[in-house]
Amino acid sequence: MSSPPHRSFGGEPMIEKTKRKRKRKKPSPVLPQTLQSTPVPSLPDDLLLSSFARISRLHYPALSLVSKTFRSLLTSPELYETRSLLGRTESCLYLCLKPTTDPFPIRRWFTLCRKPNRTLTTGNTREKKKKKKKQTLTNGYTTEKKKKVNSSGNILIPVSFPNSPQVHWQSVVAVGSCIYVIGGPINDSYSSDLWVQFHVWRKGPSMSAERYYPAVDVVDGKIYVVGGGYDLDASNWMEVFDPKTQTWECVVCPHAERFSRSVDRSAVVEGRIFYMFFMEGMSYDPKEDRWEAMKMMANMDSGWPWLSYCVVDDVLFACCDSEGLRWYDFKKQSWMEMKSLKGLPEFARYCHYQMADYGGKLAVFWKKSVGVKGINKSKKIRCAVIAIEKRNGGEEVWGTVEWHDLVLTLPESFELVHALSAAV
Repeated sequence: MSSPPHRSFGGEPMIEKTKRKRKRKKPSPVLPQTLQSTPVPSLPDDLLLSSFARISRLHYPALSLVSKTFRSLLTSPELYETRSLLGRTESCLYLCLKPTTDPFPIRRWFTLCRKPNRTLTTGNTREKKKKKKKQTLTNGYTTEKKKKVNSSGNILIPVSFPNSPQVHWQSVVAVGSCIYVIGGPINDSYSSDLWVQFHVWRKGPSMSAERYYPAVDVVDGKIYVVGGGYDLDASNWMEVFDPKTQTWECVVCPHAERFSRSVDRSAVVEGRIFYMFFMEGMSYDPKEDRWEAMKMMANMDSGWPWLSYCVVDDVLFACCDSEGLRWYDFKKQSWMEMKSLKGLPEFARYCHYQMADYGGKLAVFWKKSVGVKGINKSKKIRCAVIAIEKRNGGEEVWGTVEWHDLVLTLPESFELVHALSAAV
């Protein structure tokens, strides 16, 4: 006779569970040490800083994707102090833009970095056959992944500079790892302000005179500011700022009263500062404190385009639509064509440029304006980096195009305000 079924507390018969064979899980493959997530982030901050300081800053955007700790350390002033102590500083290329549609435009800064790759592959994963054509960055900016000749893998990414002051084309310079913005326009007014940027903008010592669009140049680590004021004379037309002592000093200029308040263009070549005032100009040698007036500078002025020139290795370069890249021969007092430049695309009409000395190389940013009469509607910015070589005793200048690329696609139309490099 069979025994009655067992009952539970509620009086219902208990259903016997069928035994299922459990499949043994295959052991997961051991990931390489570089892909394991626990050891590296648990390292002390000082050891991580020392490691980061030895890596090119072009790879910092990719490293910042690892963790919040990495992102915090990569943006800390301590990292760049460590880089300086270890002698690992390198040129950092910046580009300043402003939107054309905003009635009160805020300047936006970008820096050149290596394109980050978010995909980590292991031994048992398959590579994706279809790759995304665009990679979205912060603030909605995108960059296109297109295979091109001399493609660099570099892109421009937004940089957050809190309390960034207004910047115009010749009031911003870099000394070491710091960026300086001097004078007006501040709220469309004259200003004696000096702003210093090192991860955050702070106000520095003011000038003795208020200035509007002054010319600013750097010689031997000192900043020379001229023109742009109302009540300027020979005694205060030029002021010099020493970042080491944080002090200003006026320099007497005997030719100040014969020139206009504002300087059209200025550049430093072989330790001398050259100033242009429409068909004439003058130069200043800070070491010897010597001024020299220059007349009949028509050749130099006609080839020194607005907003598109810089000095690399004591050579003055300029760029324009019709002539392309050229350099100025001070001995012959004439603009000369650069040799080679193979692979550099032709500049179309209505292009806007900015140029910078990128660690002894020439960096050129440009964007083509489209529309009726070249209305500024372009949203794509391209960059080329060119190595410079002097030949035949300096009578020829050759350029080797290391790479050129589309580095930024913007959601709205922008103007190129300024390009410069700082040692970080």
